[in-house]
Amino acid sequence: MKQLDNHDRILLDYLQNHFPIKAAPFLDLAEQLGITEAEVISRVQALKQRGVIRRIGAVLDARALGYHSTLCACRAEPEQLDRVAAAVSALPGVTHNYQRDHDYNLWFTVTAPTAEAVDELLQELRQETGVAMVAMPAVSIYKIDARFEMSVKDDR
Repeated sequence: MKQLDNHDRILLDYLQNHFPIKAAPFLDLAEQLGITEAEVISRVQALKQRGVIRRIGAVLDARALGYHSTLCACRAEPEQLDRVAAAVSALPGVTHNYQRDHDYNLWFTVTAPTAEAVDELLQELRQETGVAMVAMPAVSIYKIDARFEMSVKDDR
């Protein structure tokens, strides 16, 4: 946080919470922030290059679209972890992929148009990698959005 100046922090808040759906969204942000459109674009590019911003885009509710999703856990040997993680990341519909300190040491979420399509993707992954895998489809969803308040007034 201390590497971000106040303009970056406010810009991140706007990008997360108030991104304008307009023909020139960065110009609109610039006007709201009191800086130039070029500065907004430059700051966004710099934040993306530094890895602060992963992507800018809509977050869709897969269930509302009729898609099916499941959390999965794999048990990969440590020397195979990078290879298995790369195979997981290559799957269409994988939103994230994390190593865990657990017997099942690689966790990810996969989404596809049907439950059968999810099962097919997971079966192909099992065949390709040879890893043990557990699929844990959600029964209920309680939260699907995370926002990070960036423009806090004090830097504790």
